[in-house]
Amino acid sequence: MNDIIKGGIGDSVRRTEDHRFLSGHGHYTDDMNRPGQAHAYFKRSDVAHGVIRSIDTSAAASMPGVVAIFTGEDFARDNIGGVPCGWQIHSKDGSPMIEPPHPVLAQGKVRYVGDAIAMVIAETRQQAKDAAEALVIDIDSLPAVADLRAAAAPDAPLVHDDAKGNVCFDWHIGDKDAVDAAFAQAHKVATIDLVNNRLIPNPMEPRAAIGEYDLSSGEYTLYTTSQNPHVIRLLMGAFVLHIPEHKLRVVAPDVGGGFGSKIFHYIEEAAVTWAAAQVHCPVKWTCERGEAFITDAHGRDHVTHAELALAEDGKFLALRVRTMANMGAYLSTFAPSVPTYLHATLLAGVYTTPAIYAEVKAMFTNTVPVDAYRGAGRPEATFLLERIVDVAAKELGMDRIAIRRRNFIPADAYPYQTPVALQYDSGNHEATLAKAMDHAGWAGFEQRRAEAKSRGKLRGIGVSTYLEACGIAPSAVAGALGARAGLYEVANVRVHPTGSVTVFTGTHSHGQGHETTFAQLVADQLGVPFEAVEVVHGDTAKIPFGMGTYGSRSLAVGGSAMVKAMDKIIAKGKKIAAHLMEASTDDIEFKEGKFTVAGTDKSKAFAEIALTAYVPHNYPIEEIEPGLDETAFYDPKNFTFPGGCHIAEVEIDPETGVVSLLNFTAVDDIGRVINPMIVHGQVHGGVAQGIGQALLEHAIYDETGQLLSGSLMDYTMPRADDLPNIRVGTESTMCTHNPLGAKGVGEVGAIGSPPAVINAVVDALRDYDVTHIDMPATAQKIWSIIQGAGPRMAAE
Repeated sequence: MNDIIKGGIGDSVRRTEDHRFLSGHGHYTDDMNRPGQAHAYFKRSDVAHGVIRSIDTSAAASMPGVVAIFTGEDFARDNIGGVPCGWQIHSKDGSPMIEPPHPVLAQGKVRYVGDAIAMVIAETRQQAKDAAEALVIDIDSLPAVADLRAAAAPDAPLVHDDAKGNVCFDWHIGDKDAVDAAFAQAHKVATIDLVNNRLIPNPMEPRAAIGEYDLSSGEYTLYTTSQNPHVIRLLMGAFVLHIPEHKLRVVAPDVGGGFGSKIFHYIEEAAVTWAAAQVHCPVKWTCERGEAFITDAHGRDHVTHAELALAEDGKFLALRVRTMANMGAYLSTFAPSVPTYLHATLLAGVYTTPAIYAEVKAMFTNTVPVDAYRGAGRPEATFLLERIVDVAAKELGMDRIAIRRRNFIPADAYPYQTPVALQYDSGNHEATLAKAMDHAGWAGFEQRRAEAKSRGKLRGIGVSTYLEACGIAPSAVAGALGARAGLYEVANVRVHPTGSVTVFTGTHSHGQGHETTFAQLVADQLGVPFEAVEVVHGDTAKIPFGMGTYGSRSLAVGGSAMVKAMDKIIAKGKKIAAHLMEASTDDIEFKEGKFTVAGTDKSKAFAEIALTAYVPHNYPIEEIEPGLDETAFYDPKNFTFPGGCHIAEVEIDPETGVVSLLNFTAVDDIGRVINPMIVHGQVHGGVAQGIGQALLEHAIYDETGQLLSGSLMDYTMPRADDLPNIRVGTESTMCTHNPLGAKGVGEVGAIGSPPAVINAVVDALRDYDVTHIDMPATAQKIWSIIQGAGPRMAAE
C-alpha cells in the first residue's frame, strides 16, 4: 500500500486518527476525570435467579469515603423508568411480544448472574468496591434455566411470570403452504440441525460512563462509550430518567471498538446520570474486564433445524427453517430484530429458492441479554444456509461449487425479489466466486490434499457464498416491521471562509476510520485538500440528531447524507459564482474545486466562493443568504446488499484434533470502495472474529446459570498465531439507490467466514463420514470424532 496518494475516493490514505490512537493520545471516556468526581461500583448478583429479601447497607455506608448507596427501591421512589427495547415484534397470532420491565437496579428479583442490585458511590473506585463487598444481601435462590432447549421444556422455571413457557414471541415469515407443496414434490431433502454458538464481544476498551449534573442550569451530561449517542439520549432521557432532550447532553469521545455491543442503552449509563444529581457531583464508572463478561450484551445463541427441498437436477425448491433464539433475561435495545428481520429475511442468500418459510421462537433465559454482535442475524442466516447447501451437495452427489452455480441469482436478474420480503438491487455472485477460487488456488487443492495425506494430515477446503443486508432502511418500512426509531442519517457540512470544511455527522466511529474516509469523500466532491477537512461526531451538543453506527450503515447512509449536503453547498456556490462572473447559474459548472463558466476560461476557485459567501461585499444578499453551511438528512430507499465468496483451507492433525487454518481468501462485493486500505483492514478484522467463532469462542453456562467461560482464561479469543495470511479482494457492483453506490464492509468478514471454515473442517473429515460439526470446532471435539470413527476407518 502507498502512503497518502491524493486523498480522494479510491485512494489508500493512511488513517489520520491512528497517530493519536497509536501514540497514546486518544481521548476515551476512562481518560476523563471531571472536577470533584466520585466513583461508582455496582454490586451484582452472583446467582442467576432469586428473590431479594433484604439489602443491609449499614456497614457499607459507614466505610471510608462512601458518599451514597442506592438500590432499586431508590430508583422506584423517584419514578425512574426501566430500560426500553427499541424494536417490537408480533407473534404469528398477531399478539405483541412479551416485554417485561427491565429496571435500572434489580427490584424484587434478580434474573441473571451480573444483574445489578446496588450502586455504591465513594471518593475512590477502590473505596466503592470495598464498600460494595460489605453489603449484606439476602437472596432466596430460585431454579434457573440457561439453555435454550431447557427453557422450552414444559416444566422449565419461568424467567418472567408473564412469559408463559419462557416465550417472548413466536414469529414467522414466508409462505408455509407453498413450502409444504414444494417438499411434497422434492426428489431429495437435505436436513441439518445446528447450534450458532453464543459469543461475548470483548472490545478492546471496556464500557465506561460519567454522569454530571449542573445545578444552576438543570442540565445533565453523560460521557459514555457508545456507538450512537443520540439514540442513548433519546432512550435514556425520554423513557428512563424523563429528562427533556435540551437538558441532556450525551458525549461519546474516542471509542475503542464496539462490534455492536456498544449500540445499546445500558443500566450503568442511566444510573450514573441520575446519581450525579442526587450526590451533587460527577459520578464515574469503568467496567472491569471480568465484569464485562457478565454485563455486555452477548451475541448469537440460536438452535436451528433446517430442511432444503431439492429437485433431481440440484435446483433448490424450498427451504424450511425452525429456530429458537435466546434473548437472555431481558430485552436489550435491538434484540427482537436480530433473529427475525435481520436473520430470516436473509434466508434466500444468493440463491433462487422459490419458497421459504421460517419460524422463530424467542426465549427468555437466566443469562446475560443477547443482542446484535458484528453481523447481527446475517451470520446466523449465512451459516445455516451455507452449511445446508454443502449437505445438499453430498445428498445429491454433486460438486459443492456446481450446486451453488446452479442456484445462483443470475447477474441479469436484478433487481431480484426474494420470497422473504427483501428485494436485492444488484450483485454478481459468479464473479466473486470465480475470483475467490482463482485467488485460493482451488484447482490445485487436491494435490495439496494428497501431499498433506502423505504427512499423515487431513486437509480440507470450504467455500461460503453469502449475501447480507446493511444500512437498515427505509424508516417507513422499518417502522412497519417494529422499529421504534427512524433509521435515516444526517450530515452538516460547514465551509469556513478560507475554504476549509468541517463535517458534523450523526454516525460514530469506534475503529472504522471515519475521520479519514469521510474526509476523502468531502475532498473528492468539493475539490478541497484532504488535509483541509475536519470530521466531528459523537457529541449531541454539536451534531444534528443522527442514528449512530451499526449495520455497516456509516458510508451508505451517513456518507449519502454528506453527499446531499455537499450538493446543496455546490448549488449555492454556483449562484455566487454566477453573480461574480456575471453569468447565468445554469452556465456554471463545478469540477475539481473550480466553478467555471461553460465554454470559457472564466473560473473561480472553491476557496474564493467560500470567502465571498462570508464577506458578501459584492453579493446580492436579498437573493442569496450569506454563509456556506448546509444540512441534509438521508432516509434510504432500501437496504444495501453486500455479498461475496470466502474460501478457507485447513489442515487437521488426527493425533490431536488441532485445526491449522492455512489460507483464507475473501472476495467481497461492497459497492464503491472509498479507501482500499481501510476496506482490507475491516475485512481482516471481521474474518478474525468469524474464525474465532468457528474454531475457538463459546460462552458456556452451567445448569444453574453460572457463566463458566467468564474470563479470558476460559473464553478463547483468536490470537495472531491462530490466523493465516488473509487474501482480500473486491469485485464490486454498485448499489443502485444511493448516490455513492456504497454497500458497506464492516461486517462482511464476520458473516462469510464461519461457514467457510466449518465447511473446510467437514471436508477435511470426509473420510470419517462427518456431515456437520457445530461451532466452535475445537481440537477436543474433532479428536473425539476421529477416535470414535477409528475402528470403522481401520476396518475400511
